[in-house]
Amino acid sequence: MSAPRIFCIGRNYAAHVRELGHAEDGECVVFMKPASSLVAADAPLVLPRGRGAVHFEAEMTVRIGTAGRDIDEGSAHRHIDAVGLGIDLTLRDLQTTLRERGAPWEACKAFDGSAPLGPWQPRPDGDLQALRFSCTVNGELRQEGDTGHMLFPVARILRILSETWTLLPGDIVFTGTPAGVGPLVAGDVIALEGDGLGRAEWHCV
Repeated sequence: MSAPRIFCIGRNYAAHVRELGHAEDGECVVFMKPASSLVAADAPLVLPRGRGAVHFEAEMTVRIGTAGRDIDEGSAHRHIDAVGLGIDLTLRDLQTTLRERGAPWEACKAFDGSAPLGPWQPRPDGDLQALRFSCTVNGELRQEGDTGHMLFPVARILRILSETWTLLPGDIVFTGTPAGVGPLVAGDVIALEGDGLGRAEWHCV
């Protein structure tokens, strides 16, 4: 798997912001992951060892099909050619340490294998802010997402990103996670499923 760039949006669901104890300051948090972070569905999900808790964060993803700069929110959907589901894996203990130091997040968010990505689905004709998705671990429901609850809708995300970067075909955007994040350990099976977003599953090793 590969992509020109992988953009990630943090703190995009109010309940998740609250569960991690962050301030609801209204700012859009943007970070990036390298192509080496991608893990295809059904491939083994290799968890980092000896680096503290590894948390899952289930997210709707979108893929850019048409390049754009300073994208208008009203036409943003035309730049998307596919949607799907993915996981933003986070080294939570390390993230806490980095945040306390005011340091960048790359070490806790952008490590190899930190972005499991499900199969792409054609962009639906309907509203991207009216889709539901879920995450289970070992068959137990852990997260339920409703894109209508995003603090920053997809169109606004693309506008914000394209103010700084020209979005390119193949770029991927992880749009943020709802509440319910938690740890993964070797032997776990994590699965994602959503309306028009497909299904994906990974076995953790």
